[in-house]
Amino acid sequence: QVQLVQSGGGLVQAGGSLRLPCTASGRTLSSYAMGWFRQAPGKEREFVGAFSRSGGMTNYADSVKGRFTISRDTAKNTVYLQMNSLKPEDTAVYYCAAHGGYGVRILPNVYDYWGQGTQVTVSS
Repeated sequence: QVQLVQSGGGLVQAGGSLRLPCTASGRTLSSYAMGWFRQAPGKEREFVGAFSRSGGMTNYADSVKGRFTISRDTAKNTVYLQMNSLKPEDTAVYYCAAHGGYGVRILPNVYDYWGQGTQVTVSS
């Protein structure tokens, strides 16, 4: 079983940037497809972005496309969500997740492993 530990997050003004790390232990992240989700209070968990195990396929939600980027540092066994041009509506708890299947998946129920989440608050 892989454990996902998140850090980063915090308070940022609209238009600013944050980078959220997600570090794996127990297994290498290269064995998994990775996704990022977010959840605002009282709302369902929402897809943000994902890539396949090889990194050859990616998908981003329309709401973040062009602003957010997922990357992976193999040496550090860490994936990152780089968030630029942040908006108040981006405020949420952000989660990284992993699954061992094929392709890019956007539904949270197909992911097997989850980070603990980190709060991102964007002020206006």
